[in-house]
Amino acid sequence: MSACERRADYSENASLIQTSLPHIPTRLERDTVMTQLLELQFSLFCMIFVGFLVRKLGLVSREGEKSITSLVIHVVLPCNIVTSFLSAPPDGARDVSWIFLISLIVQLLAWIWGILFDRHLFRNASNDEKKSLRYGMICSNAGFLGTPLAEGAFGDAGMMLASVYLLPQRVMMWSAGLAIFSGERDRRAEIRKVITHPCVIACLIGLVLMLSRWTPPSLLLSPVQTLSRCNTALSMSVIGMILSEMDLKTLWDRKVALYTLHRLVTFPLIIYLLCMILPVSPLVRGVSVLLCCMPAGATTSMLARTYDADAHFATRLVIFSTLCSIPAIAAWSLLLLS
Repeated sequence: MSACERRADYSENASLIQTSLPHIPTRLERDTVMTQLLELQFSLFCMIFVGFLVRKLGLVSREGEKSITSLVIHVVLPCNIVTSFLSAPPDGARDVSWIFLISLIVQLLAWIWGILFDRHLFRNASNDEKKSLRYGMICSNAGFLGTPLAEGAFGDAGMMLASVYLLPQRVMMWSAGLAIFSGERDRRAEIRKVITHPCVIACLIGLVLMLSRWTPPSLLLSPVQTLSRCNTALSMSVIGMILSEMDLKTLWDRKVALYTLHRLVTFPLIIYLLCMILPVSPLVRGVSVLLCCMPAGATTSMLARTYDADAHFATRLVIFSTLCSIPAIAAWSLLLLS
């Protein structure tokens, strides 16, 4: 073999080795992503402050707040879910399968954790308080707070995976979770509640579009995408409106603090270690841990109020865990991007 041939062969092998190695982000790339994520968090909490302010100033009434919440859940969020599936990469089916499996594991662990809360950790709590604690483990605020963060940190692919991740949670929150407060055991009613939820229908439509790789005509797609862009601003504003109704001096409660520690630290740590063991992509790991590190869902206090199950305690649970999620999300983001 001549010298020229040896050099050509070496160059080809070096190229193959380089392309086979995973891309290791440089310090500059990591710093840039972290800066963008911190800017996103600051932007989101500015939107929360806007909602807090307009509610305090009386620009939006309690009825107006309920109407905005209903608009987000039944119109804006489903549009956002559908558009997120349209941007899925061609090889996204593998990540979708993994994120769905991890979400199932999360819901199983959350159910077991809730039983431990009931029987061991909070034996001295009242029955109404136990209902909120159990439901708070099953239903996090990943739908409102998690999806905008996933979209901002990981782009459209992150939003798409977040939508899939939320499927098992929505099934649990409207079936076994709802039964915690209502005592309802009617399987037919539970199934009807799940399959008719707008977000679940949007996820199913999005999955069909993703798997078929069919893009709807612009006449239909354009209004859906326009409504989708309202999701972050409206969702964060609603959280701010909920915060405005609480007296911050009454937030501290030992049971609430212990719940928050498990919800924001222990639980996501277990999922993080699980994802390190499983052969999942960094995107799947990042979205899974980020959505697992979410505070109690706002529906906790809504259901507690509906079924007369100590709504004041449930509201403290939601607000305190939401406030503590600010540094917790930042810490987990640092770990995931390091």
